[in-house]
Amino acid sequence: MKKECIAMLLAGGQGSRLYVLTSDVAKPAVPFGGKYRIIDFPLSNCINSGIDTVGVLTQYRPLELNGYIGSGQPWDLDGSTGGVHILPPYQGAKGGSWYKGTANAIYQNIGFIDMYDPEYVVILSGDHIYKMDYSDMVARHKAAKAACTISVMEVPWAEASRFGIMAVDGDDMITEFAEKPKEPKSNLASMGIYVFSWQALRKYLTEDEADPNSENDFGKNVIPAMLNNGEKMAAYRFQGYWKDVGTLDSLWDANMDMLSADSGLDLTDDSWTIYARSVNAPPAFLGAEAKVTHSAINRGSDLEGTVENSVLFTNVTVGKGAKVSYSVLLPGTVVEEGAVVEYAILGGDSCVVGKNCRVGGAPAEGEDKKLAILAPGCCLAEGTEVLPGIMLGKNGEEVSR
Repeated sequence: MKKECIAMLLAGGQGSRLYVLTSDVAKPAVPFGGKYRIIDFPLSNCINSGIDTVGVLTQYRPLELNGYIGSGQPWDLDGSTGGVHILPPYQGAKGGSWYKGTANAIYQNIGFIDMYDPEYVVILSGDHIYKMDYSDMVARHKAAKAACTISVMEVPWAEASRFGIMAVDGDDMITEFAEKPKEPKSNLASMGIYVFSWQALRKYLTEDEADPNSENDFGKNVIPAMLNNGEKMAAYRFQGYWKDVGTLDSLWDANMDMLSADSGLDLTDDSWTIYARSVNAPPAFLGAEAKVTHSAINRGSDLEGTVENSVLFTNVTVGKGAKVSYSVLLPGTVVEEGAVVEYAILGGDSCVVGKNCRVGGAPAEGEDKKLAILAPGCCLAEGTEVLPGIMLGKNGEEVSR
């Protein structure tokens, strides 16, 4: 079945900078925003953009992610002529290996892409929160007659060295590309979202795989090779909210952005719905003494205390006299009577903050926040104090970061 355009979603990363939150799950499966998973964003963007065939490349701890995606039905990606396909590394007649890099992951699935014989392939990452119409980016790619188009946005100069940085000419065609340069010449950063003409990409993937010195990475190897060979490469300027949630701070920031009317992250906009797998849980219960302000709460929650400026997922309990502020509580978290939780991420999965515990704290004026982090399943005995910036593993031991 020939398709003009398909998407390949890189979802195999370990997410090591999320530490205890990704000990047992892949980063794209991490909950976000009260009722979503991170992977809901690129999957929803695909179907909203008219892309109905998506390959999801999994590797690290894929069980929960695979189960969550299932047949693709929540995103309307369960059609008989396309749909969503889970693509783990596999063993072939000539052997096989784990995905060695982003480019190698796509190379190992050339057979899958060839099955649809597309004109264009959109390469996506599974750890970004944003809304984007990929069809606009494909249109830019076509108009520029490019071999590769890279989605870009301006970032603060102080952060530019964290990204792939490019220079462009007057027509926004890419003239230089540097992966995480120490002294960036520009603040135009790659978002890790690419459109390739498939035949060109196929050629460069094959050549890259044959190079024993390559790291098999798009940013470090494939894109520089295309640029050095004089391929036409276009920049697509994205205007809107976008955040890489690969760190604990950025994950917390993005959840707080969802609560802010002026952040640009509006998840109530019906014109561009972010779809998610529904949860079978009763409506949230708010007790007579419960106080909830400027927060997102979800089904199955049992709230008797105070919740402010926080994001609570499904089946969260906040006991009488307890207070939760500026925090993110993942599914199944329990905060018992009299406990105080501030500036924290609690990992859910029956994570319990015992009676009269104190977790985290507000930063002093002029100081940066220091998030307290509890792993999924971590249980604190009554009266325990966890200072700001401390992270505890499942067994309650301190984890360095």
